[in-house]
Amino acid sequence: MKKQSIAVSVALLVLLSITAMASTGRNDMQIQQAVSQKMLASQQLANVSPSVEDGIVTLSGKVNLYQDKLEAAKKARRIAHVAGVRNNITVVGKSVADTELERQLAKKVVYDRVGYFDNAFNYITVSVKDGVATLGGATYWDVPRDDAMAIAARMPGVKEVVDNVKVLPTSTFDDSIRVRTARAIYRDTVLSRYASDPARPIRIVVSNGHVTLYGAVQNEMDKTLAGMRANGVPGAFSVENKLVVD
Repeated sequence: MKKQSIAVSVALLVLLSITAMASTGRNDMQIQQAVSQKMLASQQLANVSPSVEDGIVTLSGKVNLYQDKLEAAKKARRIAHVAGVRNNITVVGKSVADTELERQLAKKVVYDRVGYFDNAFNYITVSVKDGVATLGGATYWDVPRDDAMAIAARMPGVKEVVDNVKVLPTSTFDDSIRVRTARAIYRDTVLSRYASDPARPIRIVVSNGHVTLYGAVQNEMDKTLAGMRANGVPGAFSVENKLVVD
């Protein structure tokens, strides 16, 4: 009786396993068809092909922009029953020398936040190697970081984007130091000229009460003076002067 019960249990498990495998297979076929339709519906993604196994979608093919590669993965994730996406798409498109690509990208990023209140409080670096753009530095909040990443993703010639930008913590204490430091620097009659080009201000990065100055100034005297003004701001724990003379 016990042997018969065990045999019945094993048979049920086998039947359930076969049923589950068949269901998974059907889902994979449906997912692949749905993803294929999404890719073909977009001219930029027409050369992208999906394959599916156990709900995991693998995308392969070629696109012209890194943004298109990201968009393809986003569309695939929106399909019902997709458990994950492997993005093996290759970015081809325009070929640009690393030095020129870095120059173009840095220019676009530096002008992105001109006119916004946080412009002088963001510092984003750009480097490019073998078409891979790496963004670093620190931003007042996530919006400037996200904007810079989007600019890099849409730039012809960029094959991949690496995000090394630090989003600074929200702090009313740091905010007060930012405002007082900006006033101390830009109200100085000598340093006020650095407010005339909003794309190249003296950048004031404040994290947990520690101030770091970035950017380019015209001479050593201006660098020293900016450091003195920042050091005179009450409440700051330290000031690091990383201004360069250009």
